[in-house]
Amino acid sequence: MTAAATAVAESPVAWHRRPSNWVWAGVAATLALYAALAWRRRWMSDDGLLVLRTVRQILAGHGPVFNVGERVEASTSPLWTWLLAGAGGITGATLEWLAVVLGLLCAVGGLFFGLDGARRLYGGATVVPAGGLVVCALPPFRDFATSGLETGPELLWIGLAWWLLVRGKAPIATAVVLGLGPLVRPDLALFSIVAFAALVLLRRPSVRRGAAWLGAGLVLPLGYQVFRMGYYGLLVPNTALAKEAGDANWARGFAYLLDLVEPYYLWLPILLLAVVVALTRRSRILTLAPVVAAVLLTVYVVRVGGDFMHGRMLLPALFALLLPVMAVPLTRRTVALLTAVGVWSVVAAGWLRVPYANEHLSTGVTDERAYWSWDTGDAHPVLASDFLGQPMALAAVDAVNSARTPAVLVYSYGEKRWYTFPTDRPYVTMATDSMGATSNLVSLDVRVHDGYGLASDLAAHTVSIPGGRPGHSKWLIAAWEIADAGRGDVATDGQPHVFAPSDIDAARQALRCPGVQDVLASTRAPLTFSRFIDNFTGATGRTQIRYDRDPHAAAAC
Repeated sequence: MTAAATAVAESPVAWHRRPSNWVWAGVAATLALYAALAWRRRWMSDDGLLVLRTVRQILAGHGPVFNVGERVEASTSPLWTWLLAGAGGITGATLEWLAVVLGLLCAVGGLFFGLDGARRLYGGATVVPAGGLVVCALPPFRDFATSGLETGPELLWIGLAWWLLVRGKAPIATAVVLGLGPLVRPDLALFSIVAFAALVLLRRPSVRRGAAWLGAGLVLPLGYQVFRMGYYGLLVPNTALAKEAGDANWARGFAYLLDLVEPYYLWLPILLLAVVVALTRRSRILTLAPVVAAVLLTVYVVRVGGDFMHGRMLLPALFALLLPVMAVPLTRRTVALLTAVGVWSVVAAGWLRVPYANEHLSTGVTDERAYWSWDTGDAHPVLASDFLGQPMALAAVDAVNSARTPAVLVYSYGEKRWYTFPTDRPYVTMATDSMGATSNLVSLDVRVHDGYGLASDLAAHTVSIPGGRPGHSKWLIAAWEIADAGRGDVATDGQPHVFAPSDIDAARQALRCPGVQDVLASTRAPLTFSRFIDNFTGATGRTQIRYDRDPHAAAAC
């Protein structure tokens, strides 16, 4: 080789001629776009504030409970609850903003791991973030990144788990991360199982080594399950019991799936990207594993009947489905397909919406962010105090503040007013419905019980209302709360009310039934060692206890 040729070969390549630089620029731009779009729609859901009530109790030294003296697991994601508690204890930051920012960082982190995992999957080829654009384009991905719910941690865990599989190193660490799925959200155990099977198929360990990996993955979720059974007395979170997560409602579930697919013509980018995958070389196991997990997660959501929040429960499944195509090779054969995905992304982000996006309904499936923005009168409701723009929340807080002595507060929906009943207990008990904001606006020593059963040990074990709203198919009438904590059947103002004395008497009788007594003892009795053991051994049977929400029927035990 001549000196001139050697000089040319050794001369540095301009940055804009290096394909890897453009790949990383595309990744960075996608992450920045997603973060900016999600931040523009920042908000806190009432259910997200429900999680923060438990976080506040932890920071106050009362343990992972919703109400002092009642061991009820009112949060579906233990990992998200304790992550917020740890961050809140370290930083001292306002918890609402901490949940919004931390949720957004988790969501963006999940997208990063998804994009980099796909980049690694295609072995250094020049890739474009096609699947990442789908995430940016869909409103639910943007809405629930900052909702205070566990969506951000879900995306982070799914993306990290797949990234570790693609990276192909540190199998013990990978197994530990895979085992965290049920702690992020119980149904993510389906992804954990598929991902662990992929790890075994990829690494082909000996039986002994594979067993060691399995043990490493199970130690944390099994340890927490022992704690859950002994501390709370149930096999599942109280929220799963309240929503009857084991029941089947396929028709409503399919409707929920179509509610996400149809408004955005979601089948189009999925079909286009499936063709792109068929035209590229990649690991079959790494491609199929997230797809199989996505199918299982989707089937589960459809089976249980979906949810009332538009798209939310299907986001983990959709994110998993997109992992192999988060970034895909740009070639002559794929350029037209990827251009079509780009055009769809622009149209979806700018114009495609659910037909009820501007309808402020509180039944059926709703655009939850739009609803709360309208109901609070705040485009970005984040702080619990922002929800005081909702008349119901304001009236609830006023009722607590007006109760200068211990009492039981119940709301009459027919009369639209609060009634105060006397109590022998040294605290205020409030029976309400949407309780996330309310529970964070009142003192931590106020017992806040919801008729839906998310944070109420009594309501969670009642039978569901046939055809009830997804996720809110239970409702415990106020007579139970008066019978449980109240003294007498007459409100302190002496005015006639809608809570019939016969209903209250029947509820008092129902509270004496063995099954109800077992439930209340498991959550309210002092947590001694024997109580922990009794809770643990009785968790299976206790999880199955159900009684009629009608106190007259329940009184028959």
